[in-house]
Amino acid sequence: MPFRHTTISLIIVWTIICIAPTACSRQKEPKHFTIGFSQCSSDDWRNVMLQEMNRELAYHPNTRLLYRQANGNTALQIAQVQDLLKSGIDLLIISPNEAVPLTAVVAEAFKKKLPVIVVDRKIDAPYYTAYVGGDNYEVGRMAGEYAAHLLKGKGDILELTGLPRSSPAIERHKGFADALKAYPQMHIQKQINGEWLKEKAQEKLIKTIGTETRPTLVFAHNDRMAMATYEAYREKGLPVPHIIGVDGLPGVNAGMDLVAKKAITATMMYPTGGEKAIRTAMDILQKRNYSKQSLISTTVIDSTNVRYMQLQTETTLSQQKAIERQQGMLANLKAIYNNQRTFVYILALSLVLTIVLAALAFYSLRENRKINRQLQLQNEEILSQKEQLELMSARAQEANEAKVDFFTNISHEFRTPLTLILGPLEELLANPKLGHATAQSLEMVQKNVFRLLRLVNQLMDFRKIEAGKMKIKVAEQDLVAFINEMLQHFKPVAKKRGIDLRLLTTERHLLMYFDADMLDKVMFNLLSNAFKFTTDGGLIHVALSKSENNELALIKVEDNGMGMSATAQEHLFEVFYQGEYENNKGSGLGLALSRALIEQHKGTIKVQSIKGKGTTFSISLPLEGAHQQIQASPAIPVQEALYAEDQLYTAELQDKALSLADSHDIEVKEQTILVVEDNSDLRRLLVEKLSNEYNVVEAADGPSALQQAFDLIPDLIICDVVIPGKDGREVTQLLKNDIRTSHIPVILLTAKASTEQQLAGMKTGADAYITKPFNLQFLAASARSILANRVRIRDHFTSGLTADLKTNAMSKLDRKFVNDLTALIASNISNEAFGVEEVCQEMGISRVQCNRKAKALLNLTISDFILNTRLQRAKYLLQHEEYTVGEIAYQVGFASPAYFSTVFKSKFGTTPKAFREK
Repeated sequence: MPFRHTTISLIIVWTIICIAPTACSRQKEPKHFTIGFSQCSSDDWRNVMLQEMNRELAYHPNTRLLYRQANGNTALQIAQVQDLLKSGIDLLIISPNEAVPLTAVVAEAFKKKLPVIVVDRKIDAPYYTAYVGGDNYEVGRMAGEYAAHLLKGKGDILELTGLPRSSPAIERHKGFADALKAYPQMHIQKQINGEWLKEKAQEKLIKTIGTETRPTLVFAHNDRMAMATYEAYREKGLPVPHIIGVDGLPGVNAGMDLVAKKAITATMMYPTGGEKAIRTAMDILQKRNYSKQSLISTTVIDSTNVRYMQLQTETTLSQQKAIERQQGMLANLKAIYNNQRTFVYILALSLVLTIVLAALAFYSLRENRKINRQLQLQNEEILSQKEQLELMSARAQEANEAKVDFFTNISHEFRTPLTLILGPLEELLANPKLGHATAQSLEMVQKNVFRLLRLVNQLMDFRKIEAGKMKIKVAEQDLVAFINEMLQHFKPVAKKRGIDLRLLTTERHLLMYFDADMLDKVMFNLLSNAFKFTTDGGLIHVALSKSENNELALIKVEDNGMGMSATAQEHLFEVFYQGEYENNKGSGLGLALSRALIEQHKGTIKVQSIKGKGTTFSISLPLEGAHQQIQASPAIPVQEALYAEDQLYTAELQDKALSLADSHDIEVKEQTILVVEDNSDLRRLLVEKLSNEYNVVEAADGPSALQQAFDLIPDLIICDVVIPGKDGREVTQLLKNDIRTSHIPVILLTAKASTEQQLAGMKTGADAYITKPFNLQFLAASARSILANRVRIRDHFTSGLTADLKTNAMSKLDRKFVNDLTALIASNISNEAFGVEEVCQEMGISRVQCNRKAKALLNLTISDFILNTRLQRAKYLLQHEEYTVGEIAYQVGFASPAYFSTVFKSKFGTTPKAFREK
């Protein structure tokens, strides 16, 4: 193991050594940037600007330029800028086609903290980071000065302008006009909008020159319109006037070339500023200092300096090409270097790995021999354990089978005593002289005997199916008549509960092979479940039909009851699954048995349900061919089969109310008990047995139990643990934590008899925990004992003992109520106006609830308790202080000494003065 750790450490160290240089070189790489460039149009001057930008970007290989060109279309340029903003650029360079329309979209980018550089033309607001371009006003002014010098201060001028709303056109005209102000004999005879385009300018000039005007000089805002002027005059055969252009670009038919050819007189050099724009952009992106206004100087190019300017430009271009070739060579050399370095790293790493792998191979060979020996020992041990497990599994299987057989045999033995119970029960119920109360008790016994018998039958049937001993016996019978006869047994229950029970079918007869005994178990189970989960006034429909290919009989049992969740539907047909409604849980055998019986018929059963809307069970049975796969024998008569299940299923659905004495005959008892139980039979039994001694109210679920408790403030609550809504523990906890009901004792009833479950119930504050089945006499004795103890506590409290001794047997919340009440009265005892309203307001409880609470704990109303407290305080003062009777009367809140003496004597049988003397 130490060698293995050393080897792994060597691998890690060598890997770090090999990878570190590459990682370091990557860390030193400059950050990548993306610059978006929106150009207003495409012409020679703007192409030169783009070339200059690309030349400057050659020095920044990690910067990418996204170029968009709008062809002089303002709307298109706006859309292109918005597209560039969405593409995640780091900086925007824009040459706006028109100043005002482009201002909004540039301002939007600027306000999003995106750097913006405006080149050549400006926008109508200062929403940009920097401006790069020539000083168009200075260009116009220099053109004006040059024109005045050329014409010696006298002459008429034609001005060819660019787009009127573009900033260069506006500023060049203003500079030109301001320069001419010093020469009164020079006039701008006419302005023509050439829109910066040669074709537009030439078209308008041909219509104008020679007819409307004959200028001495033409000032064109760019060299293209200057060339258009020259060609227009030549086309019309007129003498060419002096022509001044703007741009001064190199190249064929560009500004410099036109001056050299003497087509135009001069051009104002207007640098594109492409290189300057990129330098400014990189300064901004790399957080370096930059100038917000970068104005590029201009000069006049005429016949005196045009050749020099051309040579200078050619030299610059030649040098730029040389630089680009050198950069290309450097890039190739860098790529070769990186490839060679990577190769060296790989070679070194391969060498290290070879050495390490060789060492590992040698080490592994030694370790494998050790491991093989260990594995051989482990295999022998595993084989031994496997044999032991197989033996234990066989014994466990035998034990499980023995348990199941024992349970099945016991269940079978239950049938005999149940039958012996049912026989005498039926004889007793048939006796006409039987008392009404006794008959109701016997009917409840009969109903639960039927329920127990049904559970025993289901368990035995399921065990037979598991053991493969239940044989299906089919015969040809009418399915329509069978189901219709079955529904008749449920009609009385449906009529009593107002449920719409009906058979829906278009078939008059449907002959098929089925086992009537099995199918009636299935249908009775589905119908009894439908009645359990459907409220009074609902509907239960049984639909019978054939499939489209006439190969299947389709039975649907549909109700509009509670429905169930998707999770419940997944597990519904599993053995012992009891659903999600506590108050309707069954044994978990009925539906599992139903599916098994349907599968015996080679059919299927499915469920569809929506919680709160209803449930539909769908059964599919083969009409033909199924009887050939199973044993056919004489069928059990339908009537006998139905009677076998009738009472077992419909008895549980009967809901016969106990007819207690009429309300006007009921004697009003001193104490009230609230019984909370979801099982109607048990609830009514408890109500009947306890009604002899107490006023009894009942509730079937948690929410209604809480409502009854808060409204009535009963003296005792008997509550089942498993009830719908909130269970018994939650109800107890809520009652014990509420000041209005914290004093009420609670007895919990449950079938959960483990010590842990009883402790959980007692922790909620319950006063007693009684497990089912319980003795009614024991329950009644427990109720009497708890109520008697509560009376003794109350009497003890109302005696003359101090508050801390009086409340020891009470709950914490009840002690707090009494202590708060006592402290409140004591602090206001001298205030004769302090009464019940003030107490309730300070305690934050309604007058009714406060009086009920005090009555339950102290057997006194609030006003009586205030009076008793005043008198107890007066007794103390009479015994221990030297105040006069009158002073004491005022100190304990009486309006007059005479009234105090009267009340004192009526309470204690002696006057205050006599009491002090004793």
